[in-house]
Amino acid sequence: MTKHFTDDNFAAEAIEASKAKPVLVDFFAVWCGPCQMQAPIIEEVAETIGDKAVVGKLNTEEAMKTAETYNVMSIPTLIIFKDGKEAKRFVGVQMKDDLLAELKNLA
Repeated sequence: MTKHFTDDNFAAEAIEASKAKPVLVDFFAVWCGPCQMQAPIIEEVAETIGDKAVVGKLNTEEAMKTAETYNVMSIPTLIIFKDGKEAKRFVGVQMKDDLLAELKNLA
């Protein structure tokens, strides 16, 4: 199951959590077509990776401050955080196997 990140919980739920295990954040918007294509892939990644990583989504329309902080210019943008900082960034729709490989590599 994916987490729902907001401006209010991002520091604790994503950044702090990444000190224990990788955290994949899908920066998206409801109106974004490619984001809709990415959504089921993110769900599959969360299901497959289990508790080895945290997987979640951040709606850039609702959490503009966080999206701005991480210079998210286009969506979908997927960022993997590790040890409290950005470890890997993907822009555009990503395949499940690529995301899983990167998460396992950083675990």
